[in-house]
Amino acid sequence: MEELLVEEVLQLIENESDRQLKAYLNELNISDVEQLIDELPQYAVKFIETLSTKRAVNVFRILDFPTQERIIKKLQSNKLTEIIRQLPPDDRTALLGELKGDAVKKLLILLPDNDRIEALHLLGYEEDSVGRLMTPDFIAVKTDWTVSRVLSHIRRYGKNSETIDVVYVIDKDGVLLDDIRIREILLADPEMRIGDLTDNRLISLNVNDPQEEAINVFRMNNRVALPVVDDQNILLGIVTVDDILWIAHEEYTEDMQKIGGTEALDEPYLDMPIFKLVKKRASWLIVLFLGEMLTATAMQHFEIELSKAVVLSLFIPLIMSSGGNSGSQASTLIIQAMALGEVTLAEWWKVMRREIVSGLLLGVTLGTIGLVRIVLWQSLHIYDYGTHWFLLSVTIFFTLIGIVLWGSLIGSMMPIIMKKLKLDPATSSAPFVATMVDVTGIVIYFSIAVLILRGTLL
Repeated sequence: MEELLVEEVLQLIENESDRQLKAYLNELNISDVEQLIDELPQYAVKFIETLSTKRAVNVFRILDFPTQERIIKKLQSNKLTEIIRQLPPDDRTALLGELKGDAVKKLLILLPDNDRIEALHLLGYEEDSVGRLMTPDFIAVKTDWTVSRVLSHIRRYGKNSETIDVVYVIDKDGVLLDDIRIREILLADPEMRIGDLTDNRLISLNVNDPQEEAINVFRMNNRVALPVVDDQNILLGIVTVDDILWIAHEEYTEDMQKIGGTEALDEPYLDMPIFKLVKKRASWLIVLFLGEMLTATAMQHFEIELSKAVVLSLFIPLIMSSGGNSGSQASTLIIQAMALGEVTLAEWWKVMRREIVSGLLLGVTLGTIGLVRIVLWQSLHIYDYGTHWFLLSVTIFFTLIGIVLWGSLIGSMMPIIMKKLKLDPATSSAPFVATMVDVTGIVIYFSIAVLILRGTLL
């Protein structure tokens, strides 16, 4: 289907059938046009210029920022003016927030005075705050209004609102009192006053709340939109679920990249210049490499023990990977739980207790497998671990318990510590935790080996 769509559009472009192309594009779903722009980026500007203004706006607002930026640079000034002026305030704020310097000034000049003041006001909030997401286009009514008056108000001003699914009740000073679903208004007696429909079960967001908190509030409540208030509870705007879904997608993508041990990418993978991509990956790789160098330092410290019992070196990869794997597991689980609001900073002790128990049980499980492996290989003459093979198996048993327990604790506590320090928990990614556990794992391994094997192998 997509290939057929692309072929038909290319045919229209080659035939220079602009009128037919316009009719064709205006009949497509918005998502289909967006896919066309992805498939044929060289014609992105042409598609936007060809579409009717309303549809061009709807397509433009769902494009990723790098594509939007490329279109802005090449779009004719009259079409650009139409699009920027008709973009919803929240989408316009998101676009202006991504642009820099002269590009922002260029677009602000295109806006009418009122829209320009509104855009500058929204841009005044912190970059990752709810204020950057909200739109001031909503329906607000007073408690003493009748249902009939409210419906007349909606008919008059509803077309300019982001959504009319919810109507917001305010007092004479603009303080938010309640919100009412449109369904309740439509089913109510026309002469009933709005104050009689309120139930005071209000959920709102503060304009300075982090966007991640807004995601959690939407997740926990079945709402299509939520009101945004300031510290005095004055209604400033609303945030709709489509914006939250977009932000949630960006947060998820960013966290996945950080968990993988790289800086968050600012644009799609294939669109990013190769040297910029290398730079994003190199910084973390260098940090992790320097961390792993400490592992070599730790092994040098136990060089004498290694020279006396070379057999110990056979189990170093096993020990390090087990600790790193347990730490990575714990880290990923806690980062996910924190992102979903299942774990808070105040619950760190509950997390630690669970990981102590989990780490011990997992350590005993792996330690038993390691011990049985040595016993079997020795008994079946597959490999000779020497005269003190049983003490060696006990060393591996207790080392695995210690290293898995330690890995679980480090992996679970690191995201919580990062959050406490106001850093992104995803930064304590699996590779970072694994590197930390590798270094300390060597110390744990040889410390237990010295304790158990002293007087025999050591």
